Amino acid sequence: MAVAACKHADSVQRGTIGLVQSIVEDTTGIRGIVEKAGWNGADGVIALAGEPGDVLAMTKCFVTADLMDNVDGRRQRDSLPDFAGETFHALLDAYNAPYSQFTGSPEGLDSLREVAVKGALHAWDTVCFRSANDHRIPLRKASAKILIFTSSLQAEYGLFDVDTLQAMLGGKCRVLSPVSILVDNALAAGAQNILVWAPDAVRESKVWEKALEARHRTDATLAVYTPKPAVDVRTQLRDILRQYLVTGLPLDALIVDSYSVDLAPLQSELKLIRLGGTEEDVAFDKMLSARFQILDPAGALLINTYNLLREENLFAHKIAKPAVKYYRSAESESGEVILVDTPASYVNRTYVSSLN
Repeated sequence: MAVAACKHADSVQRGTIGLVQSIVEDTTGIRGIVEKAGWNGADGVIALAGEPGDVLAMTKCFVTADLMDNVDGRRQRDSLPDFAGETFHALLDAYNAPYSQFTGSPEGLDSLREVAVKGALHAWDTVCFRSANDHRIPLRKASAKILIFTSSLQAEYGLFDVDTLQAMLGGKCRVLSPVSILVDNALAAGAQNILVWAPDAVRESKVWEKALEARHRTDATLAVYTPKPAVDVRTQLRDILRQYLVTGLPLDALIVDSYSVDLAPLQSELKLIRLGGTEEDVAFDKMLSARFQILDPAGALLINTYNLLREENLFAHKIAKPAVKYYRSAESESGEVILVDTPASYVNRTYVSSLN
């Protein structure tokens, strides 16, 4: 926790938000939720919190993943679900989405930090409700052993406060940020020059630059660009490479900060570029280093979560397919944002997703 907290220098300088201190001083039971966070060990669930589209896309990746050998943990398919026996809680933050609304001012970003802390409380709490209008009789839910913030914005601005809260009260739920994992993965692979493909709001927030700065890697560079809208991702890939080309720097890694961009067409387009069919292709090929690779949050979170479960003996070890339960944030009649138990049929009808 201390290592994770030290990585968020901007938050450290400003201190934790007031919500953290109010939870520490709480006497109504909220403090106890944090104190017990992660202590169920393997009996806990894997919670994903964030904007509905991202959470649903990442949840599907977890449920269908078969990248690893479940016996020895090698990177090799074995025709068995990598997360067999695990239960996933998809926490759809419909109330606060989109998170881009919080960017543009320090006050807005502090509000996003509060959203992250409240999302963590929802993941750790064992109480949810039947509906926003009927919260007199609570329902029971499992607490998280791992919490994944799917949004780059939410993760990097809220992770410091969530980690600090657990450090102060003794919680030990593992909390993952796609930004931290992807930057670490790129650097560990030897990348010195990194390009991030990100939406406008993420680019303007500087979360990726801050993540690299916190790692004190003065030998590395990181640039964040947003490709122009296009009918296909191949065209967008060429646009973002064209933007980076003017820097004159070689390129070791491209991080695609999206759960909706299919990497297969990008890899196919790169093969065409490597053939050097046009003058632009030759320029791109010369810019791309021998170690160049494309990274994405879905793949990084899958591998990181699997390794974490294996290394810390947190696998559920149940003979069953991965299971998913859905919850959404909603405002109650009293104005409180609560977590509502949500049927899969409602999720399919309401949100743009590919669950099947």
